[in-house]
Parts: sequence; structure tokens; C-alpha cells
Amino acid sequence: MDSAGQNTRIIEAYADSLWLEKGLSANTISAYRQDLQAFSDWLEPRGLCLLSVAKSDVLSYLGAQQAGKLSARSAARMLSCLRGFYRLQCREHRLAVDPTLDIDSPKLGRPLPKSLSEQDVEALLAAPNIDDPLELRDKAMLELLYASGLRITELVGLKFVQLSLSQGLVRVVGKGDKERLVPIGEEASLWIQRFMSAGRPSLLAVGSAPDVVFPSRRGQMMTRQTFWHRVKYHALNAGLGSEISPHTLRHAFATHLINHGADLRVVQLLLGHSDLSTTQIYTHVARERMKTLHSAHHPRG
Repeated sequence: MDSAGQNTRIIEAYADSLWLEKGLSANTISAYRQDLQAFSDWLEPRGLCLLSVAKSDVLSYLGAQQAGKLSARSAARMLSCLRGFYRLQCREHRLAVDPTLDIDSPKLGRPLPKSLSEQDVEALLAAPNIDDPLELRDKAMLELLYASGLRITELVGLKFVQLSLSQGLVRVVGKGDKERLVPIGEEASLWIQRFMSAGRPSLLAVGSAPDVVFPSRRGQMMTRQTFWHRVKYHALNAGLGSEISPHTLRHAFATHLINHGADLRVVQLLLGHSDLSTTQIYTHVARERMKTLHSAHHPRG
């Protein structure tokens, strides 16, 4: 049997084992099969089969793929596929040495969170019609979200016992039941007060949510999905497109603080991050913003 036929037989046997041993879906098995077949096609003109490769062959293949503009994520998926395949071959004693051993996965990097410029935020905050009780509620929520960087679940579930408008603070119980105090500023406080006096009573007329600061139109605690749709609605009205979400405003809160000189550990505390490395991504966002401004305005940009 030639190397191509041998590789095909080996791939099909491995696909069968994925179904029998791991119960993977047909689509997942098909993806593994395609990745292995691509490797097999690369090996064939080199006179190699899947069971006769060395670590150097795997490295050469991955290098060739990345040189051909294969993304780091796709290369990592390919390596994961090869690792699973060769571990089984070693376990079944078809190979003595795993050629993928000690090969590091490509660094994927961390995608920068989508953020908004300060002008975009102003446009979004000005979008709600404050003469309508429902949109006045949205206005107060957006102001609070941008002022505090709360998570969406923390915002929609906010209760009066957590809020001190006289002190300008909100007490939040975040992930892992960790409590933090976050200042909310005068602007957000004013809009919350305005909503409480001019908008909230009419929403409660159809229901009863006395302890929830921002009730739904039915007078109940709002769902995350509802507020997500409300943000998108106002973003479209503000001309910002449909990619805006409540989390985008949380990103804007952190990015703009760092842009204006806030200490990274302070931002970590305000966001409720347990690990500083999670917060550090916002320094990259701020850096990208500075690069854009430099390129746009510097005479040698």
C-alpha cells in the first residue's frame, strides 16, 4: 500500500476511535479528519506517512502553514489535533516516540476588547428620550454603567440597600461573592435621582419591585438580555452601529480612566478583577488609542 493509502486508512481508524471512545460529534470528527488529511497531503511528496514522522517534520509543517498566513489560532488547533492523534498512536504502541512532544503551542495573544471613544460615549448617553419613563431609566443606567464599570448582572440586580446617593457610592457583590465599593460621581447620581422621582413610580404602577433600583416595564427585575437589547437600541439611534453592548461601556470606563492617568491597581479594584493581569489588557487598549492619535495629529505621524 502506498503512503497516501496508508495515511487514509490510519486517519479513518483514528476517526472511528474518536467516535467510539470520546463520542465526538460528526462535525468535530470531520474537522479532525480534514486537519490530518492536510498533514498527510503535505507528507506524501516527501515520502513520509503519518507513522514515520519526526518532531522536525511536525515543526516544518507548522512553520509552512504559518508562513502561508495560517492564523495562530488555526495553527494551535492543528497542533492540538496532531497531539491527540499521536498520543493515541503511542498508547496503542504503533509509535515509540510522540513527535509532538515538547512542541509549544503558538501564542494566541489576547484580543483587545472593543471600546468607545469619549465622544462615542457622549453620543450614547445622549440618545435616550428622557421624557419617556422607560428611556429615562435607560439614561440613568447608562450613566451609572459608564461611571462605575459595573458588570451587567451587577447593574440589573442593583438594590437600594447597595446604593448611597448621599455618599456617591455603590456597594457591589461581584464574582466569588467579593464585595467592593465603587464611586459613581455626581452626574450618575443626579440621573438616578431624577429617574427615581420622575420615571420609576410609573414603571412600578404595573408591578412591584420595591427593592430593585431599575425595574423593567412590567415592574420586575430586568433581565440581562433586556438591557442588552436596550443598549443596542440606543447605540443604533446614536449612530454607533449594532456592535455595542453593556460590556462595551465597562471597557470604555476602564480605558478612559487609564487614558486619564488612573493607576492600574485602582482600576482593578473598581472593576472587581481578582487578577491584575486581567486588568492589564486595558493598558494595551489605551496604548492603541495613543498610537491612533499620534498618527492622526503628529506632523510626522
